[in-house]
Amino acid sequence: MILSFVSPEAAQQVLGAGSVIAALAYLIALATAESSQRRLGGVLPLAFGLHLLALLIDITGLGLAQEGARFGFAPALSMTTWLILAVYLVESRLVPLPGVRRVLSGLAAATVLLAWAFPGESRPAAASPWAPLHWVLGLASYGLFGVAVLHAAMLNRAESQMRLRGKGATAVAGAPLALGMPLLRLERLTFQFVGAGVAVLSLALLLGWWFTPHWRWDHKTLLSVLGWLVLSGLLLGRRVFGWRGRRATRWLYFGAALLLLSYAGTRFVLEVVLQRASGG
Repeated sequence: MILSFVSPEAAQQVLGAGSVIAALAYLIALATAESSQRRLGGVLPLAFGLHLLALLIDITGLGLAQEGARFGFAPALSMTTWLILAVYLVESRLVPLPGVRRVLSGLAAATVLLAWAFPGESRPAAASPWAPLHWVLGLASYGLFGVAVLHAAMLNRAESQMRLRGKGATAVAGAPLALGMPLLRLERLTFQFVGAGVAVLSLALLLGWWFTPHWRWDHKTLLSVLGWLVLSGLLLGRRVFGWRGRRATRWLYFGAALLLLSYAGTRFVLEVVLQRASGG
């Protein structure tokens, strides 16, 4: 790897420059109108690539003074946003998603700078060779649930628009939305991502239980299991009781919030709140 042959100072400069340029490119994508997307079509992919470079340096510690994996609350949020953007870049080529680009660009700009400011501390070598897979699966589930939440927000917005227009049930089910896809298709996509997220999270939890020598019910574990129960309950309620609409999306938001608190929330408390309290 190229960065393994550069000095820690140079690697840190690459990390800082990549983060700042990625954030600026995201802000340009945020500020430009939808009509300018073709003219500035390379801005978002540029930001996306630099965002990935910053994540690789930041999380692996490659070339930095303190080598080794370091994965704090901010890189977790940054990686989740990057994964959501990856799905958006693919999906937006298939159906128009007006307004989503601006929201994700603003969120990505904030999280990439947050990850640069709060990279987290280097972690000791994992006790099990399965630990990296556990982390990767946990990250993937974060991204899948993040995409599900994004689709649920679009679903709620579309339903609100339909109510305001006074459309009937037949028109709601079949008519294309301003988003570019029918409401039922959007709903199916939302819960397909939920189902995939629950499957990946289940594997992550099983691996964590398997390779951890002394299982502890700390805040991270408890919130993760509660989030899994809520989201699994959502899938069960949808299959058995036909849950849909705002009742279903509330369950999704609640379960995703529990998962966000399970890692990013607990790491934020450890890295920022408690550090400042002990330092002050």
